[in-house]
Amino acid sequence: MSCSVKEYVFTQPKCLIFKLFHCNFRPCFVHGLRTKASSSFSNSYQRDHGEKTRGEKEGQEGILYLHKSKGQHLLTNPRVLDTIVQKSAIRPTDTVLEIGPGTGNLTTRLLEVARKVVAVEIDRRMVDVLHRRVSERGLQDRLSVVCEDALKAKFPQFDLVVANIPYGISSPLIAKLVYGVNSFRSATLLLQKEFARRLLAKPGDSEFNRLAANVKLVAEVEFVMNVSKRDFVPCPKVDSSVIKIHPKAEIPIVNLDEWAGFTRTCFSKKNKTLGATFKQKKKIIELLGLSKMKGSSNSECIASTSYYDRHHDESDEEESDVEDRFSSSGFNSELKLFKEKILQILEANGYSDKRPSKLSNDEFLNLLSLFNEEGIHFHDYTKPRKIQTVDLAAA
Repeated sequence: MSCSVKEYVFTQPKCLIFKLFHCNFRPCFVHGLRTKASSSFSNSYQRDHGEKTRGEKEGQEGILYLHKSKGQHLLTNPRVLDTIVQKSAIRPTDTVLEIGPGTGNLTTRLLEVARKVVAVEIDRRMVDVLHRRVSERGLQDRLSVVCEDALKAKFPQFDLVVANIPYGISSPLIAKLVYGVNSFRSATLLLQKEFARRLLAKPGDSEFNRLAANVKLVAEVEFVMNVSKRDFVPCPKVDSSVIKIHPKAEIPIVNLDEWAGFTRTCFSKKNKTLGATFKQKKKIIELLGLSKMKGSSNSECIASTSYYDRHHDESDEEESDVEDRFSSSGFNSELKLFKEKILQILEANGYSDKRPSKLSNDEFLNLLSLFNEEGIHFHDYTKPRKIQTVDLAAA
């Protein structure tokens, strides 16, 4: 075997390791990945009998354990890797942001065509392997590694995103990209197939959801191709898809805090009519409290918050109609007038019988504008007016 870094895979049930060596090595067999309890027992047994624990093996024998629970599924199909790079349309002057590079199967290809690659990887073991592989190819000057959590890291300036995103952080990470401070040309992302379908869904589709509405407010989403689960090591339970996100050159003028709260309200029951959603007693109380906070003085704001807190959990029945509860609610006339105002806006503009899953973003924007003009608001103005990407990504 040559002295270059090689990747050898040994598999047993629930087990996957990578063997990384610069020289010849003897075959190695290890126990499978287990739960915390059984893993602790295994490590204790190994120590008592003079055997090496998993950590010792990683450090001394060059074994790299991959954890499915952390989304460590490495794409290994060369054809798929090459297609992703091709579809990304990378220019020789581009800086590419890659999130979750793993052992560098995609990274090495990106370095061959881009001016620079910024790789964000939380696992220090992966970072060590990545540096070693890149150094062998003489491309280390083009690689910059950020060893942090991608959701917390501050990204440097970049032109493109190309990444096999860990499934567990797909929603908040996409929200961070499309609503973040960094402008970029496109993002080519490998995602769980079901998640990609929801992201691609259009109004009227059964899968249209809040996530799709939020992302498409500021970007266009394009389907690229499907990827079989057999193209990954270890093999995940589901197939994947590659999609491409193109940020819009111009986005609607809208308060994003209001938009986030409004879409959360509308899609809380996406197949209900808006008239039914906005008749719910708990929702009316919530919106009245939020609307009273908007533009209030500090003392008024505290009073409004107390008012909201007193009544917000008064009923857990989502289907309750406010009219049936006024006689015993104790805050009658103001709440009744507020409800009538909301329903009048919906009915006068033809939204009462419409369902969120059928509405376009233009219709959502129009309805939000109509509500705001009448003093009906959806954001908690006692909190900092900063859009929450995790909230936007929730579906």
